[in-house]
Amino acid sequence: MKQLTLLLAISALAVCAYGQTTFKRNDIYLEAGGNGLFASVNYERQITKEPGLGFRLGVGFYSEKAFYLTIPVGINYLFKLKDNKSFIDAGLGATWTRIDGNLFGDSKNSYGEHFINVVPSVGYRRHTDKNLMWRISVTPIANKYGLAPWLGLSIGKRF
Repeated sequence: MKQLTLLLAISALAVCAYGQTTFKRNDIYLEAGGNGLFASVNYERQITKEPGLGFRLGVGFYSEKAFYLTIPVGINYLFKLKDNKSFIDAGLGATWTRIDGNLFGDSKNSYGEHFINVVPSVGYRRHTDKNLMWRISVTPIANKYGLAPWLGLSIGKRF
């Protein structure tokens, strides 16, 4: 009986070890455009052990005559294409935006405003053998000012 129990335990361990995946569930990346609106740094986590449902959180900025601070959050789903390296990336995000027109000391034109942007996205994502990721997405932006076409380009590290 001890031999049978030992054999079953070893078999179960072997099956579990064989079933392990090398899919990295975390990404940190820079994004131009996209959910962060201008430029952002983002963290993304796949909730599932295989490509599927994930969430993201980031911080972005832009500055010209005013300073823009953005905080993008969202969910996404990765649909596998041919292998575990190519995906259709579909998501929905919300980006909090703060505009501060007094940041550069222009007291005549000082203003402050904040609002929420809704950002759906669909794009192509690729994972490389070196644990890098890149993505290109169509990310239209809807807010109180209307709807604007937008694109996003991301590159980052997987871990």
